[in-house]
Amino acid sequence: MSNGNQSVCSSGTKLIFSCSGAADVGEIADRVARKITKDGVGTMFCMAGIGGRVEPIMKKTQSASKVVAIDGCELDCVKKCLQEAGFADFSHIRVTDLGMEKGKSAANETTVGIVVQAALALLA
Repeated sequence: MSNGNQSVCSSGTKLIFSCSGAADVGEIADRVARKITKDGVGTMFCMAGIGGRVEPIMKKTQSASKVVAIDGCELDCVKKCLQEAGFADFSHIRVTDLGMEKGKSAANETTVGIVVQAALALLA
């Protein structure tokens, strides 16, 4: 990959699926996945591809060494999509479980940083 992320090309691929919903906590989840990808720790992957059962995305997810689902709120859309697609071996983070409230949590460096730290612990 051109972003220098070597994990995408190795058997140790760490994939991050995030909420990208309309709420502020969805934006936080999305920004976390993008930051982790930019930092080269894991790779944000296509949640819509899981929902659509797109074969190459399903295969890449099946072969990943770690999968982390980041949901914004208690609806757990990412977690449920992965489960409906047959995935059970993944870690899960919910932004609202980390002290943020839907509709009242700005997507900023502080809130993103809190969730990044939780995600990094699961990716280690």
